[in-house]
Amino acid sequence: MLAIRMQRTGRKGHAMFRVVVQESRVTPTSGKVVAQLGSYDPHSKAVTLDKDKASFYLTHGAQPSDRAVRLFKSEGIELPSWVKVSADRTRTVRNADKRRSTTPAAPAPVEEAEPEAAAEPEAPIEAEAAPEAVAETPAETEA
Repeated sequence: MLAIRMQRTGRKGHAMFRVVVQESRVTPTSGKVVAQLGSYDPHSKAVTLDKDKASFYLTHGAQPSDRAVRLFKSEGIELPSWVKVSADRTRTVRNADKRRSTTPAAPAPVEEAEPEAAAEPEAPIEAEAAPEAVAETPAETEA
């Protein structure tokens, strides 16, 4: 049985992929290819496909991989009814409570300013009583 899959090429750290038709029992890294349909650059998202060849192999029973199906859909190649399109997986974030973007904002300092305003009117009253006490003590020392 034939498979339409991606074959990795390119240097280390900069992958490029060929879209190839291979025997399904052969590993993608081997050079045994029935037909080359195009290429895909994941860094620039550039796709070059021979749409006629791809549709020919699809109609004659070649099984596309999940990634090949996504490429074909994005390029507008009509897929046969027997090709199953995998649903997009829902992604979850591990330890979402530890992320800065999900932590609540710090409380505003406005709440602290209100109690200080209430303490200020009491302070002058005590200050008026304090000078009388200070004035009495030096008078006692002179006598």
